[in-house]
Amino acid sequence: GMSHVAYGLVCQELERCDSGVRSFVSVQGSLVMYPIFAYGSEEQKQQFLPDLASGRKRGGLALTEPGGGTDVANLQTTADKDGEEYVINGSKMFITNAKYGDAFCLLARTDRSADPKHRGLSAFVIEKGDPGFKVGRELNKLGYMGLDTCELIFENFRIPAENLIGSEENQGFGQVMSGLETGRINVAARAVGVAQAAFEAAIRYSQQRESFGQPISQHQAIQTKLADMATKIQAARLLTYDAARKKDDGGRVDLESGMAKLFSSEICQEVAMEAMRIHGGYGYLKESAVERYYRDAPLMIIGEGTNEVLRLVIAKQLLRLPEYQL
Repeated sequence: GMSHVAYGLVCQELERCDSGVRSFVSVQGSLVMYPIFAYGSEEQKQQFLPDLASGRKRGGLALTEPGGGTDVANLQTTADKDGEEYVINGSKMFITNAKYGDAFCLLARTDRSADPKHRGLSAFVIEKGDPGFKVGRELNKLGYMGLDTCELIFENFRIPAENLIGSEENQGFGQVMSGLETGRINVAARAVGVAQAAFEAAIRYSQQRESFGQPISQHQAIQTKLADMATKIQAARLLTYDAARKKDDGGRVDLESGMAKLFSSEICQEVAMEAMRIHGGYGYLKESAVERYYRDAPLMIIGEGTNEVLRLVIAKQLLRLPEYQL
C-alpha cells in the first residue's frame, strides 16, 4: 500500500549497505509480485502474494535468454497449450534468485506467428518441483556476490493453464514491461544508494588521510571532486523522485523512468571511480568498501535495459511528445 517514492527510498537505503539484500527485495517486489498484483487473477494473488510478501517464498523474473537480453520481443522460450496445461520449453539466463528461488514470473511465446513479435508473448507464474524445470550453472559475477544468479532450463515443463497471468494469452509483454518500468525507477534508486555510500566513504576518508601535513580534504583537487560528486548524486536523486512521483500519479512513465535510470547509473559508476581515486591504493584493496561499490556499479548500467537501449527509448518518447510535433 505504499508509494513508489517510498519503495525507491527503501531500495536506496538498502543498497547503501548491501546490494545482495536490496536485490533480493526489489526483484521480489517489482519484477515478480508487481505483475501478479497488477494483472493476476484474485486466485493467483491469494496463492502467491502472501508467501512472496512475507519472504516464505523467494521469487525471480525468468526473462533474459542466452541468445538475447534486451531484444525481449524475439525470445525463444515457448509455452504451448495442451488441454488444461501449458508445456514450456527453452532456457533463461542471468536469473536472480534462480538457485534458491521458489516462484518465478516467466515470459514465453504462445503465438509463433504474431506480427509484431511482442504480441505473441504471455506471462506465467511458475514454481519449482517438476523435473522439467532445472537450474543450470551458477554464474560467477563481478559484483553482487551475496546473491545467486543462474541459468534456468525448461524441458517439457508442464504448468496448469490457470498459471497464465491475466485473462487471455499474448498480453505478457506489456505486463512484464510495466514491472520493468517500476524496476527502472528501482535501479535509479539503487544507483543513488551506491553512489551515496561511495561518496560518504570518500568524504570521511579525505578528512582522515593526511598528505603534505594536512588532511587531503583541504586540497583543492579533492574538494572539486567531492563537490562534483555530491552535486551529481543530488541531481540523480531528484530525477528518481520525479519518476517515482509521476508513477504514483498513474499512467506510463517510460520517459521519466528511463531518464532516471540512465543518469543515475552513469553517475553511480563515475562516483564509485572517484571514491576509489580519493582512497588511492587503499581503495583498490578487497577490504575496502569502495572496491565493492566499484564492482557493484556496472550492473546498474547493464541491468533492466542497457543504457544504450534506454537512450533510444528516451529519444522515441521525446519524438512522440505533442510539443515537438511539426
